[in-house]
Amino acid sequence: MIRDLHEKLVNQEITSEQLTSDYFDAIEKKEPKIEAFLSLNKEFALDKARAVDRKIQNGEEIGLLAGIPSAIKDNMCINGLPVTAGSKVLENYIAPYDATVIKKLKKEDAVFLGKTNLDEFAMGSSTENSAYQTTKNAHDTSRVPGGSSGGSAAAVAADMCAYALGSDTGGSIRQPASFCGTVGLKPTYGLVSRYGLIAMASSFDQIGPITRTVEDAAIVFSRIAGKDRHDSTSVPLVDKNYEDFLSGNVKNLKIGVPKEYFEGNGLDAGVRKIVENSIEKYEKLGAKIIDVSLPSGEYALATYYIIQPCEVSSNMARYDGIRFGQSIEKGNSEDNFVLKDIYFKSRAKYLGKEVKRRIMLGTYALSAGYYDQYYKKAQKVRALIKNKFEEAFQKVDVILGPTAPTPAFKIGEKTENPLEMYLADIYTAPANIAGIPAISIPAGNAKIEGKELPVGLQLMGKWFDEETLLNCAHAFEIS
Repeated sequence: MIRDLHEKLVNQEITSEQLTSDYFDAIEKKEPKIEAFLSLNKEFALDKARAVDRKIQNGEEIGLLAGIPSAIKDNMCINGLPVTAGSKVLENYIAPYDATVIKKLKKEDAVFLGKTNLDEFAMGSSTENSAYQTTKNAHDTSRVPGGSSGGSAAAVAADMCAYALGSDTGGSIRQPASFCGTVGLKPTYGLVSRYGLIAMASSFDQIGPITRTVEDAAIVFSRIAGKDRHDSTSVPLVDKNYEDFLSGNVKNLKIGVPKEYFEGNGLDAGVRKIVENSIEKYEKLGAKIIDVSLPSGEYALATYYIIQPCEVSSNMARYDGIRFGQSIEKGNSEDNFVLKDIYFKSRAKYLGKEVKRRIMLGTYALSAGYYDQYYKKAQKVRALIKNKFEEAFQKVDVILGPTAPTPAFKIGEKTENPLEMYLADIYTAPANIAGIPAISIPAGNAKIEGKELPVGLQLMGKWFDEETLLNCAHAFEIS
């Protein structure tokens, strides 16, 4: 899709200004039902589009993303524009600088249509935790789009942008991609800078693209990846265009299928059937299917939901009404601890229920007497999970499984049961724990209550081997 639009721009079959206007027209028509965007930047976007058109008219060479309209999850900073992270605590906050991924996209002359909705501070699996609105799934507006990047996935699925950026902490790109029938890529941890991404859990967070096709994901990823001096966890890599590795040939590629992913009763029958059909499809393409075991997977979700709240507790401490975030006007003048009073009342008023829940869980796990029992033990299990992936990747090139245990669920269905909501991350969280790359691609539709709902297939690759992962996904897509 991106390449086709690029060729039309270069051949002057369409202008970027017209393309951008068309997307804004689509947003005006569809947004009232979907509610994917928190803010729109129409003049900002049209000015950039006109600048690209002038370059084309002057015969200047442009890149693949130049003049292509995109949407950005509202936890990434764009200088001079609002960034709320889906929270009232950052209402009216204007970003004073560009995130590194935004700088890179600006260098490519990308067009930003607006900022998309998310679960507050990216904490959630349905986008119902946003302090502003509940985004709907374009395939069935009574259902969630997934989360926390639900706004980005819904915008792409509803054709309200050409591509979007999301962030993935425990599956927040891949799970909404599965629910919305789009492609979602979580790169290897460290390949994309987190500078300018509002942190939720720093050792898990990773920015990645949500797109219509695998090639589009490769194009966007190629242009946002790279070492960044502002992010000490980013890693150096040789610049490459990952779209050049999409041969579609997977003959003799070794694909591992963990038996544990198909045990128990949590996997929806329709999802199971689609994944089994996908395995058969890869066999017909010449790939070798190999059974592997990831027994530590059953501990992955528990490990994730101990370490992640601990990091949340640390990262959220800055939103105290003094350093960052909205503040009550003043503390209780009759209280000697006026400053502490401002902290408590500001956080109580402006932070949402799920954010408070995770802060309390993390603070408890980090407290004296419980640190060794919970956090330290979870970090040891994290190392074991990574070791199990290393063992599996000695036998196979890619690991295959479902992205989510079910298709998109109804709005309100799981809001009263946080533990049930957390289970939506059961297949995606292990990749974040280990730091490996993973992608969700549309694999078919499951019929639920008379509706055809998208189901995603997840592929996980070796550290820094996005070439193989993307080619494997591309082969499935084009076959």
